[in-house]
Amino acid sequence: MALPSNPASPLPRPQRWVVMGVCGCGKSTVGAALAQALGVRYLEGDAFHPPANVAKMSAGLPLEDRDRAGWLQALAGEIRAARAQDTGLVLSCSALKRAYRDLLRQADPDLRFAHLQGPRDLIAARLAQRRGHYMPPALLDSQLRDLQPLQDDEAGLVLDIGQAPQALVAAILSAGR
Repeated sequence: MALPSNPASPLPRPQRWVVMGVCGCGKSTVGAALAQALGVRYLEGDAFHPPANVAKMSAGLPLEDRDRAGWLQALAGEIRAARAQDTGLVLSCSALKRAYRDLLRQADPDLRFAHLQGPRDLIAARLAQRRGHYMPPALLDSQLRDLQPLQDDEAGLVLDIGQAPQALVAAILSAGR
């Protein structure tokens, strides 16, 4: 059965977002809440790291570009599949460098980024309280060094993690309209 055509109220286009930032900024919390609000699938980027990457980070060693290559390709594959199926998706992924975001955007030129940022001290305090995660707080500084903030020509927005997660989700939803 075909839906009636009404140009005044088109069906919303599926949104695909990457919630990005350094470790401990709240990507997983905000990403899961955003996916729920949009009614789309949520992917935790950390779950796609191969065992060698997890072991390296667990040992307090920062990942290098070559370590992240396969991981980013796997994430791009998930984004590409969502685009091909015309479904929404929210992915939490550090996406620290412009080159990483460019690779993800190759899978979907309409992909948007929500960059969660805040003061180092706040993020470090959050990491100190986090339990059961392989990423040690000692890697925060290496991530901050690698971080290349969103540039003006990248679709997305920058959000202050001092706000409550629901306020961050509301801001993302507003930007997605």
